[in-house]
Amino acid sequence: MLNVALPKGRLGEKVYDMFERAGKGCPSIKENNRKLIFESAENGVRYFWVKPSDVAIYVERGAADVGVAGKDILLEYKPDIYELLDLGVGKCRMCVAGKKDFYDDRERVLRVATKFPHVAREFYAGQSRDIDIIKLNGSIEIAPILGLSDVIVDIVETGTTLLENDLAPLETIFPISARLIANKVSFKFKHAEITELQEKLEQIAK
Repeated sequence: MLNVALPKGRLGEKVYDMFERAGKGCPSIKENNRKLIFESAENGVRYFWVKPSDVAIYVERGAADVGVAGKDILLEYKPDIYELLDLGVGKCRMCVAGKKDFYDDRERVLRVATKFPHVAREFYAGQSRDIDIIKLNGSIEIAPILGLSDVIVDIVETGTTLLENDLAPLETIFPISARLIANKVSFKFKHAEITELQEKLEQIAK
């Protein structure tokens, strides 16, 4: 039985369709209920829905053999897992954003609001830029508007939310997409099943 952690929401549904096409379907997952764990003995798979930012933890700790996590999560938390495949879905980008007329005065410390402190710290360390990280959990677009921060570091999909709040992407840090990840011990002991799944998903993702 292969245990698979899927991210809740639209991305998880897209990814599940790819798994189904790869021969790992589980009909009960599409039923309208509040269950979180779904099993198909016939296809040797057990799925469970988890918060997207938790997928890597379930995989790293061995509760899941494989899972699907965004590249943003992998770069922020740096879990000890194997990254096997770029699935080519859930595409967006990690950006620095701020007011359209923002000017970076390098004489002063830059205040950066973000849900991704590690990513922000690494990015600005590469520029030898002094920053003050303001860790937020909610809608961070409001931070520069209210003067809490100079800029934000966040995920940008279409940029609509930024535009509606008179903000703009100022710099792209890296592109993001969903990745197939595996637990290191599972990869050793369930190597044949995981590799077969990886190869089938690779064909589907092309």
